[in-house]
This record gives sequence, C-alpha cells and structure tokens, in this order.
Amino acid sequence: MDYATQSFVFEHIIPISRNGKTIGDNLAFACGGCNGHKYNKIEAVDPVDNVMTPLFHPRQHQWLAHFAWNEDCTYVIGLTPIGRATVEALQLNRQGVVNMRKLLCLIGKHPP
Repeated sequence: MDYATQSFVFEHIIPISRNGKTIGDNLAFACGGCNGHKYNKIEAVDPVDNVMTPLFHPRQHQWLAHFAWNEDCTYVIGLTPIGRATVEALQLNRQGVVNMRKLLCLIGKHPP
C-alpha cells in the first residue's frame, strides 16, 4: 500500500448489488483501479476457453493456485480459468500498474 498508484479501498467481494453484505468476510483491500474494473462482477469470461467463470475470491481461493508472475515479475499470469478471467476483468496488467511494478523491482520492493 505504500507504493500504490491509487488509494486502496474496501472492496465488496460479493458486490452489494449482488446481495453482498458489508461484513468483514465480504470485504477486502483493493486498489481503486482494480475495484473500479471489477464493479459489480462476480464472474467473467475466461479468454482461453470462452466460458463464463467465477472471479478470484480472496477468502475462498489461494493466489498461487490461480496466478503467477512473468519472468521479470511485471505481469500477472492467470494459470486457471479463474485466474485468467480475473486478470482480464480487473485489467491487472494495465500499463500504469505494470510501470509501477517495474519501478518497484528496481528498488527491491516487488514482487511482494
């Protein structure tokens, strides 16, 4: 959070518009950009299989099971349908975020 391109916000993992509640188990920190891209989505199309699939759920899924870093740790790679759909829907590799990861790598602060 010290080096975020935008302030972190509380994200409703299951959006209120999808009957999500404002309780601890349904809240997670997210960057404002990712949260904005997620909006009210709980699923998205896997770009490989072209099948609607659930988005990553930080309380139910393990990050390493669905995501990895590319060789220089600047791009998030979706390893599973959930990972790929999440990378695409939240635009996790948008240019500003990738640029920030590059800078953080130079000072030894990335990957986390």
